[in-house]
Order: sequence, then C-alpha cells, then structure tokens
Amino acid sequence: MRFIVFQISDEEQGYDLDLFCIPKHYAADLERVYIPHGLILDRTERLAREIMKDMGGHHIVALCVLKGGYKFFADLLDYIKALNRNSDRSIPMTVDFIRLKSYCNDQSTGEIKVIGGDDLSTLTGKDIIDTGKTMKTLLELLKQYNPKMVKVASLLVKRTPRSVGYRPDFVGFEIPDKFVVGYALDYNEYFRDLNHICVISETGKEKYKA
Repeated sequence: MRFIVFQISDEEQGYDLDLFCIPKHYAADLERVYIPHGLILDRTERLAREIMKDMGGHHIVALCVLKGGYKFFADLLDYIKALNRNSDRSIPMTVDFIRLKSYCNDQSTGEIKVIGGDDLSTLTGKDIIDTGKTMKTLLELLKQYNPKMVKVASLLVKRTPRSVGYRPDFVGFEIPDKFVVGYALDYNEYFRDLNHICVISETGKEKYKA
C-alpha cells in the first residue's frame, strides 16, 4: 500500500522566527522555522490513521528509536491510543526502546552505536531518515528476532545524494538536504527542547560544536 508523502520543496524557505514562540537562548542560533509544531502534530495524526488501517488486527510492538525519535513516537502513540479508544476496532500494543547514535556535529560518523532493545518487532518510530544507513543497520538487527513484519514510521526523510535508497513505510515529511533541529532532533544534544523543527544557523553550529 502506498501513501501520499508531504513533500517540502527545495525552494521552501520556512518562516520568520518572530512569528513563533522561540526560547530566547536559541534565538540567535536558528535561521528559520521550517515545520511549525502544529503542522507536525496534524501530520502525525494522519500517519496514525494510516498505520491503524495498514496494520489490520496485528498486535503492535512499537519500538522507539532514541533519542531523536521520542517526541514523534510519543505523539504518534497518543493518536493511535485515541483511535483505539474511539473506534469499533482497536489494536493491542506494547512499547520498547532502542538508542542509536551516528552523528557528531552535523555529520554522520559512519559508525552506528546500538544501545538497548530487548523484545523487538513490528512498528519502528524514527525521527529522520538521512542517508538510510542507520535504519538499514537496525532492520538487520531486528531480523534476529524473527518478527512477523516490520514497518517503519519516520517523521522526516531527506532528499540527499548520500542516500542508500531506503524508504520507510510511513513518512511525515520529505525535506531538502538541510540540517534541521527541534522536536527532539538535536545538534550535539542541544535543541531537543524546541517545539518547532527549525534550520540551525552557522552561528548555532559553531556555538554548540563538539
């Protein structure tokens, strides 16, 4: 089953910071708001509906990829739980967590560290698919647990020449090759506390450089 992807064009510049509530300690570190928080939530709700339709009556083991995926994962599960409460058909669901680390500053290190994850299968919640190498590594790990199926939901997918061609099953937004932060996406652990997804400035990169 194919789903419509929300594509953000290369020409999209985002929104002026003054239109939104931005923490003062980040005001000089961001260029623009790229995806406002309200739009993220609305799109996440739509993904929850698509997942419910696609999963049928299968029990879901929802696996959160930490740290960057925790906000998307929590909001996605809240919408799935609401659908479970308010519809005639509901799906049983359990939750697990795994941590992947592959970035230093704004570059992938090429080395993927996997921490955690005990009982893995079915639905994986990821924050962003960049080159796709990290997700391919995780999917190979999941095969060891012999799940009936694995579906990946990612809030963001980048259009980048570095991509290995991997595409998740459920995508919130397809975006240009920009380094974005906020909504739990970080730059050396900073900006996770930002509600909106924003483009980091060169000043911000230098200020929080590892």
